[in-house]
Amino acid sequence: LGQPELLRRCLRSLTDQQDAPPFEVIVVDNGSTEPPQVICTEFKAQLLEEPTPGPGPARNRGVAAAGGAIIAFTDADCRTDPGWLAAIARRFQDPKIDIVGGDVRIALAAPPDMTSIEAYESVYGFRTQLYIERDNYVATLNMAARRAVFDAVGPFGGIEIAEDTDWGQRAHAMGYALTYAPDMRVYHPARASFAELRRKWDRHVGHFYQDARGAGSLWWPRWMAKTAAIAFSPAPEILTILRSERLKGGLQRARALQTLTRIRLYRARQMLVLGFGGDPASMSSAWRAGTATSD
Repeated sequence: LGQPELLRRCLRSLTDQQDAPPFEVIVVDNGSTEPPQVICTEFKAQLLEEPTPGPGPARNRGVAAAGGAIIAFTDADCRTDPGWLAAIARRFQDPKIDIVGGDVRIALAAPPDMTSIEAYESVYGFRTQLYIERDNYVATLNMAARRAVFDAVGPFGGIEIAEDTDWGQRAHAMGYALTYAPDMRVYHPARASFAELRRKWDRHVGHFYQDARGAGSLWWPRWMAKTAAIAFSPAPEILTILRSERLKGGLQRARALQTLTRIRLYRARQMLVLGFGGDPASMSSAWRAGTATSD
């Protein structure tokens, strides 16, 4: 992970769960220079290693070792709300519930102040309800599923695809219900720099392009039309920023709009590069350079 204090904070938040059913904690290391054995021992968490790069293979390794009928996922840099597991347990009391995704809030570095990136990501970083209700997938930094459902849908994909989108849409196509639970909350730090935000979108843009290429003979004009739409999209989003209950005051809203505009223009530029012959594989895998994660 490279930031052991974040993993320690994550594991501490799991030990502080309130009214939770019995649970086990499994940490999967995915290429750290020094696996976090000391931290995992401190919090009585099982540590596994997955050499294949990517969050999908790491999560698959954890699922294979898990013994519970409900599998819950979060990321090592997240902090879970004290009622996180209790909220999950309440949802799965309903036998019709198959897969649940929760709310993700930004963990501020110096509250109550927000950096420009924190302001932007508070609104746009993790729109988990939209992902579930419109796009038919759950972001795996805050997801739970029945073990039987996971086994039926199959494992997460590798680094070459957006593994949570792919898995959720496979589950939806098989008829499994995806449910949003606002009281199932985790906190995730914002990216520390605009360069990190660019790397995130390089990955997504590369995946979107590969999907677009398989969408029929008219893929190129559709791709270019979408590129133009992204470039001009900040203006309609002003109302969303003004209405957001996650921002307070004019300064935070101005900062959110500033970063939104920068990243949307960057995305449009990268889409244009791909439309005229760029390499989507290198773009979608560039985020991995120099990183290692535990999930």
